Amino acid sequence: MEPRAARGTSLIRLTGVSVHLPLHRQFARRWRGDGAPPREVRALDDVSFTLEPGDRLGIIGLNGAGKTTLLRVMAGVYEPTRGRCETHGTISTLYDVRVGMDKDATGYENIFLRGLLQGLRPSQIRQRLDEIVAFAELEPFLHLPVHTYSSGMTVRLAVAMATTISPQILLMDEWIGFGDRRFMDRVETMMSEKISACEIYALASHNEGLLRETCNRGIVLESGRMAFLGPIAEAIAYYTGKPVGAPPAKRLRRGD
Repeated sequence: MEPRAARGTSLIRLTGVSVHLPLHRQFARRWRGDGAPPREVRALDDVSFTLEPGDRLGIIGLNGAGKTTLLRVMAGVYEPTRGRCETHGTISTLYDVRVGMDKDATGYENIFLRGLLQGLRPSQIRQRLDEIVAFAELEPFLHLPVHTYSSGMTVRLAVAMATTISPQILLMDEWIGFGDRRFMDRVETMMSEKISACEIYALASHNEGLLRETCNRGIVLESGRMAFLGPIAEAIAYYTGKPVGAPPAKRLRRGD
């Protein structure tokens, strides 16, 4: 899957973005460190960059570096404590695809709910309904409440619902990696098509091969700060401490 340039009007621009998350008072009571307990976590600190059509951004960093927070700022879920995040274009997010499902509602009702949350009109959802049902392969069960589904069936429905919109901007936190091999092959084909069709794509991942395959730019986060921004191969080299062109590891690890 080669990163492909795209023409369009979409834009993501972060200017001096910081996100400071307050800590609950109960944390202060349990604090055993030196000095006064911290009052907040600096999830992001003075991050600035611009993404335009054709950009495929790989977001790299240790756990807790701020990768998910950055995606949520770009999606409009988090408001910056300082700075500004400007976005233009329809945005679709793939974090935990099951988030937002109503387990007391039927499969059909959840399909319409997800579509409405994505900004689709009921008529547009109905136009896509046959495609979603065929992808999930759950037609005999879609009139039942989701809490009667197995975990595998719930995943199938959630992934199928993710196909309800073709966004200009696609934001992902790790790759969708669950289900049987045949289903995963179909998911990978669907995701390849979505990435090729969207104008801007951002993926937070530890998978070096996937980042190289799907991204053309990379950002390295360290404790919420932007340590590096540039071509994806150079970003991976910066993070791993290996030279550009070194054999890829299955998962990114800090250099010794």
